[in-house]
Amino acid sequence: MSTGTGTGGGADDDGAYCVPAGPEAPAAPSGAAGGPPYAECVLCREPTEYPESTRGATLCPVCAWQEAGRSACSG
Repeated sequence: MSTGTGTGGGADDDGAYCVPAGPEAPAAPSGAAGGPPYAECVLCREPTEYPESTRGATLCPVCAWQEAGRSACSG
């Protein structure tokens, strides 16, 4: 039985994910300094990997992953 440590991704999973530490960690897109202006995620308002000119509902990688999990388990 799970002890609730959050390592298995079960019911006690809070949706957080591990971010690599150190200089090899990728920098988040930051407007003009990081390239073209990036669209906001429609759920959490974080920058996405899509340009602002992208049409439709844009999701950041985290929200896209969570949405895929929800739709896969919806039966």
